Parts: sequence; C-alpha cells; structure tokens
Amino acid sequence: MGLEEYKGVYVFAQQVDNVINSIAFELIGKGKDLAEALDTQVTAVLVGSNVRDLADELAEYGADKVIVVDDPELKEYRTEPYAHALSSVIEKYKPEIMLVGATAIGRDLGPRVSARIHTGLTADCTQLEIGDFPINPVPGKETKHNQLLMTRPAFGGNTIATIACPDFRPQMATVRPGVMQKRARQAGVKANVEEFNPGFTPDNKYVEILEIVKAVTDTVDIMDAKILVSGGRGVGSAENFKLLEDLAEAIGGTVSCSRAVVDAGWKPKDLQVGQTGKTVRPHVYFAIGISGAIQHLAGMEESDIIVAINKDDTAPIFSVADYGVVGDLNKILPVLTEQIKAAKAAG
Repeated sequence: MGLEEYKGVYVFAQQVDNVINSIAFELIGKGKDLAEALDTQVTAVLVGSNVRDLADELAEYGADKVIVVDDPELKEYRTEPYAHALSSVIEKYKPEIMLVGATAIGRDLGPRVSARIHTGLTADCTQLEIGDFPINPVPGKETKHNQLLMTRPAFGGNTIATIACPDFRPQMATVRPGVMQKRARQAGVKANVEEFNPGFTPDNKYVEILEIVKAVTDTVDIMDAKILVSGGRGVGSAENFKLLEDLAEAIGGTVSCSRAVVDAGWKPKDLQVGQTGKTVRPHVYFAIGISGAIQHLAGMEESDIIVAINKDDTAPIFSVADYGVVGDLNKILPVLTEQIKAAKAAG
C-alpha cells in the first residue's frame, strides 16, 4: 500500500468518565496548524461508552470531523480494547498523522497501537512541524517533502532531537500536555460525526476491572494555574516553603516546585514542573531558588512572564527570566509579600 493513500491529521480525544481531557483540545489546535500546511483536515477519534454527546465539544475546538467508537467494553480505559479500537480506526481510515497525548493513558496506548500497525512513534514531543527530511540535504539521498518533524528532548534533556518517519504511515507522536495551545472555543458548532465500531470480543487479554478507587485531593492542578510560585533546592527546607505559600496566597497564585524539591521529599510529585514533571504555561511564573537546568526550563519556559529570585547571579534561570532579582530569598520574599498585601489593601 502506497504512502500517498494516507491522508489527514487524526487526534486521539482522550476522555475519562465522559469528560474530555484538555490535551485533546491542545492536540486539535496543533493539528489544525499541521493540517493547514498539508491542505487537509483534522479528525478527532473519540473512544468510550455513551460518549456520542461529547463530539460537539471537539468540533467547537476545531475538529473538522469526529469518529466515535462507542461500545460498553470501552467504558473504562483498558489497554487491549482501546488499542483494538484506535488501531482499527487507523487501518480503516488511513491517517497520515496520528497524535496522542502523553498522559498516563496515552503513554500506554500509543506504543501498543504503533506496534500493531507497524509504524514508528516519537514520544513526549514538545514541537511538531511540517518540513523536509533530511532537514539538511544529504548528497545522494532523496529529500522527502511534507514530513512531520517531531522534536523532543533527549539524553535527559541535554540535547534536542528532531525525528521523522518518512517510510511508514501514519506518522505517530505523543505530545506532552500543556505544550501546545488550544484554539479559542467556537460555541455552538456541531460536529460532523461518523460512527465506527470494529467489534469487541473479550478474550484472555482483556483485563477485568474489579474496583476503581479514586484518590481525593484538594491540590490545585498547577497546569491550570495563572500564577505559579515555584521553589527549588535553594529554598533550603520544606519548612521554608511557608515563605512561598505566603507569597502565593497574597498574589492569588499556586505553589509548585522543581524535581530537586520532590526528590528531597519536601513537596509531592503533583507539584513538579519540568521534563519529568508537568509542563506549565502560566501568566506569571516565579522561579525562586531554582538554578534553571534545561530539564526544568523545558516545563516552564513558555510562561508569559518569568520572575527569577536567586542568590547566584550566574544561574541559568536568569537567561530566560523577564525580571531577575539577585539576593537572599529569605529577605526578599517577606518584603515582596508585604508590598503586595499593602498594594491590594490600598485598592
């Protein structure tokens, strides 16, 4: 089968408990950019049980078409039936590009599907674009046009790799949540829906779910925060994070942290920003006592405004900061917090 038979940009629209994950809207947004470059359309693939009513929401964020795979076997996520559903969609509709969110579900599903349909998969991408491959022409080697160039950190974030899949289709990538931007919602748009069910016959590979226990937490998702007050190893101790919490409360922000803080046991993993944590894009990001290693920058460098406070004036964080303060955070933060409180009180 020729590669020219594969057309369109497809996005796996992850949902849990009939609520669409925001990564689906981010992928549709990026998918529209790729589709415009290829003069094609974006199709969202919605998999689940009784999920037909969610299709319009995908259309409101830009999906030109929604393929719905609806079956009782798909009520909860299980690897085998979901992999069967998505690989069957790919085999039938032949997309040129298939994007999956690099969530816990997507990281399980993406490799399974790519293996089934015999194509490559680039994981944890931070950038996607259409271009030529090889990027730099190689004498004697054909340059292929309109390829999906998938960029991701490699070797622990110490280098950036751009990967292509010129000889197989679809070109598959998982994309980190929070990296791509969703488009403005167009309320009232109705989805162009096509229903497809490849048939599900449970076998000994189907996991049986005995019980679902949901963790209850009052922790705010840092990916949704507009202001983040983030601390690193330089904060000094878990107790010293009280200074950051006071600042966050005064300014209406949320506390987050670097990997060093999580490794030290000062804060939970849910609050970690960086390559091995979460990718955030707040309006304001306070980097306090954070040196600014490339692994951390990968998770926050797209913030609108970055304010760095560090006693080391050579810290790499200052290279990406919009505002920088060199000094002792133990002296700076209480003054800053009081000034913010005073300004709010003055109205």
